[in-house]
Amino acid sequence: MPIKKILVVDDSPTERHFLGEILTRNGYQVVMLESGEQAVQQAKDIMPDLILMDVVMPGLNGFQATRQISRDEATKHIPIFMCTSKGQETDKIWGLRQGARDYLVKPVDQAELLSKISALN
Repeated sequence: MPIKKILVVDDSPTERHFLGEILTRNGYQVVMLESGEQAVQQAKDIMPDLILMDVVMPGLNGFQATRQISRDEATKHIPIFMCTSKGQETDKIWGLRQGARDYLVKPVDQAELLSKISALN
Protein backbone atom coordinates (compact mmCIF):
# COMPACT_ATOMS: atom_id res chain seq x y z
CA MET A 1 0.00 0.00 0.00
CA PRO A 2 1.54 3.32 -1.00
CA ILE A 3 2.17 5.88 1.73
CA LYS A 4 -0.15 8.87 1.29
CA LYS A 5 -1.29 10.03 4.74
CA ILE A 6 1.26 10.64 7.50
CA LEU A 7 0.60 11.44 11.15
CA VAL A 8 3.36 13.59 12.69
CA VAL A 9 3.46 13.56 16.51
CA ASP A 10 5.98 15.99 17.99
CA ASP A 11 5.75 18.50 20.83
CA SER A 12 8.08 20.94 19.05
CA PRO A 13 6.26 23.40 16.75
CA THR A 14 9.54 23.87 14.84
CA GLU A 15 9.93 20.14 14.18
CA ARG A 16 6.25 19.77 13.18
CA HIS A 17 6.58 22.69 10.77
CA PHE A 18 9.82 21.35 9.27
CA LEU A 19 8.46 17.82 8.80
CA GLY A 20 5.14 19.15 7.51
CA GLU A 21 6.87 21.30 4.90
CA ILE A 22 9.01 18.42 3.61
CA LEU A 23 6.15 15.96 3.47
CA THR A 24 3.57 18.33 1.98
CA ARG A 25 6.04 19.50 -0.67
CA ASN A 26 6.52 15.86 -1.64
CA GLY A 27 2.81 15.16 -2.05
CA TYR A 28 1.89 13.60 1.29
CA GLN A 29 -1.22 14.47 3.29
CA VAL A 30 -0.02 15.42 6.79
CA VAL A 31 -1.86 15.50 10.10
CA MET A 32 0.00 17.19 12.98
CA LEU A 33 -0.31 16.45 16.69
CA GLU A 34 1.66 17.60 19.71
CA SER A 35 0.99 14.75 22.15
CA GLY A 36 1.18 11.00 22.31
CA GLU A 37 -2.19 10.83 24.07
CA GLN A 38 -3.86 12.27 20.98
CA ALA A 39 -1.82 10.03 18.69
CA VAL A 40 -3.36 6.82 19.96
CA GLN A 41 -6.89 8.03 19.21
CA GLN A 42 -5.95 9.77 15.94
CA ALA A 43 -4.28 6.61 14.67
CA LYS A 44 -7.66 4.89 15.03
CA ASP A 45 -9.68 7.81 13.68
CA ILE A 46 -7.68 8.70 10.57
CA MET A 47 -5.82 5.42 9.93
CA PRO A 48 -2.63 7.02 8.56
CA ASP A 49 -0.26 5.08 6.32
CA LEU A 50 2.72 6.05 8.51
CA ILE A 51 3.33 7.70 11.89
CA LEU A 52 6.40 9.81 12.74
CA MET A 53 6.54 9.74 16.55
CA ASP A 54 8.78 11.90 18.72
CA VAL A 55 10.28 10.07 21.69
CA VAL A 56 9.81 12.82 24.29
CA MET A 57 6.57 14.71 24.77
CA PRO A 58 4.24 15.70 27.60
CA GLY A 59 1.61 13.25 28.75
CA LEU A 60 1.85 9.88 27.05
CA ASN A 61 5.40 9.75 25.68
CA GLY A 62 6.35 8.41 22.27
CA PHE A 63 7.38 5.00 23.59
CA GLN A 64 4.05 4.50 25.37
CA ALA A 65 2.04 5.71 22.38
CA THR A 66 4.05 3.50 20.01
CA ARG A 67 3.47 0.47 22.23
CA GLN A 68 -0.30 1.10 22.33
CA ILE A 69 -0.61 1.72 18.60
CA SER A 70 1.57 -1.24 17.59
CA ARG A 71 -0.37 -3.65 19.82
CA ASP A 72 -3.92 -2.56 19.02
CA GLU A 73 -5.69 -4.81 16.51
CA ALA A 74 -7.02 -1.82 14.54
CA THR A 75 -3.68 -0.02 14.20
CA LYS A 76 -0.89 -2.58 14.54
CA HIS A 77 -0.32 -2.59 10.76
CA ILE A 78 0.61 1.13 10.71
CA PRO A 79 4.40 1.57 10.52
CA ILE A 80 5.89 3.95 13.09
CA PHE A 81 9.20 5.78 12.74
CA MET A 82 10.54 7.04 16.07
CA CYS A 83 12.30 10.42 16.01
CA THR A 84 15.11 10.70 18.54
CA SER A 85 17.92 13.12 19.32
CA LYS A 86 21.37 12.48 17.94
CA GLY A 87 23.38 10.08 20.04
CA GLN A 88 20.44 8.55 21.90
CA GLU A 89 21.16 4.90 21.09
CA THR A 90 19.01 3.65 23.96
CA ASP A 91 16.03 5.61 22.58
CA LYS A 92 16.44 3.87 19.22
CA ILE A 93 16.61 0.42 20.79
CA TRP A 94 13.72 1.07 23.15
CA GLY A 95 11.57 2.48 20.30
CA LEU A 96 12.15 -0.61 18.17
CA ARG A 97 11.26 -2.82 21.14
CA GLN A 98 7.99 -0.94 21.57
CA GLY A 99 6.96 -1.66 17.98
CA ALA A 100 8.55 1.09 15.90
CA ARG A 101 9.54 -0.02 12.42
CA ASP A 102 12.49 2.37 12.10
CA TYR A 103 13.91 5.55 13.56
CA LEU A 104 15.13 8.96 12.42
CA VAL A 105 17.69 11.16 14.15
CA LYS A 106 16.70 14.77 14.81
CA PRO A 107 17.16 17.11 13.19
CA VAL A 108 15.67 14.89 10.52
CA ASP A 109 17.56 14.72 7.24
CA GLN A 110 15.16 15.26 4.33
CA ALA A 111 16.81 12.74 1.99
CA GLU A 112 16.88 10.05 4.67
CA LEU A 113 13.23 10.65 5.59
CA LEU A 114 12.05 10.43 1.98
CA SER A 115 14.22 7.37 1.34
CA LYS A 116 12.78 5.52 4.34
CA ILE A 117 9.23 6.38 3.32
CA SER A 118 9.93 5.29 -0.25
CA ALA A 119 11.27 1.96 1.02
CA LEU A 120 7.82 1.24 2.55
CA ASN A 121 6.07 1.58 -0.82
